[in-house]
Amino acid sequence: MSDHGSRRAGLRFMMAAVIGATAGIGLGAIATGARADDPSPAGPPPVPVTTAVAQRQNVPVYRSGIGTVQALNSVLVRARVDGTLDSVAFTEGQEVKKGDLLAIIDPRPYQAALDQAVAKKAADQAMLANAKLDLGRYSSLARAEFASRQSVDTQQATVGQTTAAVQGDEAAIETAALNVSFTHILSPLDGRVGLRQVDPGNLIHATDASGLVTITQVHPIAVIFTLPEETLPQVTGAMADGKLPAIAYASDNHTRLSDGTLLTPDNTIDTTTGTIRLKAVFANADNKLWPGQFVTTRLQVDMKKNAVTIPVAAVQRGQTGLFVFVVKDNQANLVAIHEAFEQDGIAVIDKGLNGDEQVVINGQSRLNTGTRVAAKPAASAASGS
Repeated sequence: MSDHGSRRAGLRFMMAAVIGATAGIGLGAIATGARADDPSPAGPPPVPVTTAVAQRQNVPVYRSGIGTVQALNSVLVRARVDGTLDSVAFTEGQEVKKGDLLAIIDPRPYQAALDQAVAKKAADQAMLANAKLDLGRYSSLARAEFASRQSVDTQQATVGQTTAAVQGDEAAIETAALNVSFTHILSPLDGRVGLRQVDPGNLIHATDASGLVTITQVHPIAVIFTLPEETLPQVTGAMADGKLPAIAYASDNHTRLSDGTLLTPDNTIDTTTGTIRLKAVFANADNKLWPGQFVTTRLQVDMKKNAVTIPVAAVQRGQTGLFVFVVKDNQANLVAIHEAFEQDGIAVIDKGLNGDEQVVINGQSRLNTGTRVAAKPAASAASGS
């Protein structure tokens, strides 16, 4: 091989070596860079949870019972005299006041009887006046011994008899006048008129069982409900401090219908059911309560002041009792609690919490003490959804 060829071969070898070295350095740098950017594992990611704040507030204590709405007063209006129903002065479903005219019965027979009683009294009064004059004459004659004492006594009896007749006439007039007034049927109370039972033109009697119409007083209105007998001492003890608030709810237990107050418990306990009946009164200004309606009545018997409350969803049940997860420094901690009672979606806690703690209300199934969490307040979670 010539010198020129040897130099060319040597040059190629040197170039290949330089390229190989450069490639090796580049791959080493890439590998080194890859190892520098790759962090070491830091454990599982935090568990997302929803939290709420344990709050201190006054919590009313209620006792609930199923009840029935009843009219505070209900009257079946009947005729008090017989006769033809001339006219009806009300509309079915109308609100009436005490003393409002409801109907008129033909008054003519009773007016005639009144006129007859008045005439009879006038005749008896004339006879009484004449008898008194005769008595005066007989008395004068008896003093002059021109008439016997017996005739005076007889005339005295006649005066007394006629006086009694006049008094009987006065009673007859009062009765006749009363019957005339009964031909105008008036409302005995404020209330709502029901459905009419008799149409005008019919002959009605005081003995008719169906009556003319029923009037119910619905402003205010009453609710009769029951509670277990063991709650009676708590109710009577609370009544000593004043009237107890009562709330009527619809059958769904959520729709609030009316607010009122307890009137009284019944005077006996039902031994067959072990319950006590109570009566509450409601203003019912918006007519949401109706006689015969079934409602749930909640009676406030106490007030827990400055009590610690949390959502019921935060309370967990374990083998050793109740507990909650409290979030502090992005870590979940199991805290044992004692619950006084639950009401309206909140739990009243009397042991284990002091208030202002962040308790987990969603996502507890993945938690243990010390678990890292990503907490989201309940309000934010609600608005985010």
